[in-house]
Amino acid sequence: MIGCGQLKPHARDVVELASIAVLDEYRGRGVARALIERLIAEGPRPLYLTCRSGLGPMYEKWGFRPMQMEEMPRYFKRLARIMSAVMGVFRDGERLLVMVLK
Repeated sequence: MIGCGQLKPHARDVVELASIAVLDEYRGRGVARALIERLIAEGPRPLYLTCRSGLGPMYEKWGFRPMQMEEMPRYFKRLARIMSAVMGVFRDGERLLVMVLK
């Protein structure tokens, strides 16, 4: 196995594109792109994802858009609040970004 990803259900009608990972020696060869495209093709709409804010522009290429707190499903609201504090401590300028593909 050189890479992985999943469609992770959280609640009724809430599914997350998650756990995208590729072994270091295979990065830059389109493996992550292929995984993401396959999962998007199989996934329901809306399809959610979370990532570091710096990765947002990459996911926008597939049509994902950032969400505001008030439009997020409850699971992602809780996660965003918790991770905002944690990521603020560990990564300067980074925050958790919740995105959706409709």
